[in-house]
Amino acid sequence: MPFLDVNGVRLNYYDNSPPGTGTSAPPVLLVMGSGGSGRAWHLHQVPALVAAGFRVISFDNRGIAPSDEGADGFGIDDLVADTAALIEELRLGPCPVVGISMGAHIAQELAVSRPELVDRLVLMATRARSDALRTALCRAEMELYAQGVRLPAAYEAVVQAMQNLSPRTLDDDQRARDWLDVLELTRVSGPGHRAQLAVGAMPDRRPAYRGIRAATRVIAFQDDLIAPPALGREVAEAIPGAEFEIVADCGHYGYLEAPEAVNKLILEFVGR
Repeated sequence: MPFLDVNGVRLNYYDNSPPGTGTSAPPVLLVMGSGGSGRAWHLHQVPALVAAGFRVISFDNRGIAPSDEGADGFGIDDLVADTAALIEELRLGPCPVVGISMGAHIAQELAVSRPELVDRLVLMATRARSDALRTALCRAEMELYAQGVRLPAAYEAVVQAMQNLSPRTLDDDQRARDWLDVLELTRVSGPGHRAQLAVGAMPDRRPAYRGIRAATRVIAFQDDLIAPPALGREVAEAIPGAEFEIVADCGHYGYLEAPEAVNKLILEFVGR
């Protein structure tokens, strides 16, 4: 696994290109959400993009092993600076940036602070602000960490499934069991994850996003409880000329629940 030393931390990244192209293929950068490994993109999005002729870079944000945990704490500015440094070190920019959830938040802020690095944006399961319910959820999760509460892995998996998956998925017993097994086995904890959770309590950034000039497609997931379509639409309305799409019958993990529909929307946009 290759690593880069940036901004005082070591980032683990993944570099995939079509056979025989090396670094000559047009690059696309994928930015993962809170608690997720960059390898989650490799289930569906990386193969589709590579097959379409793109060099695909994904990485583990600080806070997620094997990247450095960032035990001293960090915020959105640090995550954005890491992403910018990765683009510069690998000489990717300007390039399309695709983000999911916290990764979309990072991509949005990157387009504000370092517009020269961003060619176009695909923002999935995103928002421009924390409403009352999402702010309360973020604070409650941070309070659990602060009090040292360690919930049983099986219980956390059930809660995570109910928060992040569509009822259509959960109503299928076999799919529900499969997801619960995966979520229990891939449980993430520790100060790095706690710092990522804190990033979710964001102020209203709609005024700043009106300054984004990169071509943008916002993709919302119909049954998303973490970043509902109404909040995603706010992002699209703030960014001049942004497109807005909704993928049906999937929740916050829509890029995994409905990969064919999601990949089609990504490929059509970054390939223009």
